[in-house]
Amino acid sequence: MRLLKDLFENNQAWAEGVVEADPGFFDRLSKIHSPKYLWIGCADSRVPANQIVGLDPGELFVHRNVANLVVHSDLNCLSVMQFAIEVLKVEHVIVCGHYGCGGVAAALFNKELGLIENWLRYIQDVAQTHQERLDAIAVPRERCDRLCELNVIEQVRNVCRTTIVRDAWRKGQKLAVHGWVYALSDGRLRDLGMTVANADDLVVRYEAVLNKPPSEGLA
Repeated sequence: MRLLKDLFENNQAWAEGVVEADPGFFDRLSKIHSPKYLWIGCADSRVPANQIVGLDPGELFVHRNVANLVVHSDLNCLSVMQFAIEVLKVEHVIVCGHYGCGGVAAALFNKELGLIENWLRYIQDVAQTHQERLDAIAVPRERCDRLCELNVIEQVRNVCRTTIVRDAWRKGQKLAVHGWVYALSDGRLRDLGMTVANADDLVVRYEAVLNKPPSEGLA
């Protein structure tokens, strides 16, 4: 007996619908894998990467984990980055967090959740780095949203500091790293202005983004 029968039925209906609209879609998809974008996002089920940016399968290479972290000891994330940048030659790495992130909230408010607390420690480090900025925000929800933004900014910096990205820039490879936040409340993306296209840009962009008002420049 097949388990999750409804999901297989959904899959069949989806595949048939795709073929009806574009008979050659799966033939093309099976032969070519050349996305221009790597998406590093949160594992939250409410943040479907392809749908958010309106891209088809094959157009967006995706890595997701709890709270969209880029940790220098995480071989899973680093392997995805290396394959995307060195083999697929993506031109853009997008780190996308989202407001209302449960992982960020758990880290900020010191919730006891067991094993995952070890992972969320990285977000607590971000919070400690920006403690004064966060303490200046009285409303807990707004403070959490600001930490979501700060976390993305720090993860963009982490991406840029990897040997993978530094080597790509050193070789003259076209590559930009972007920091975005997604709002569950309206489905819109916000550009944090943390876009880095070469090693020399990193410090300048980082300082500029941190020193502007939190809501300024968000699209």
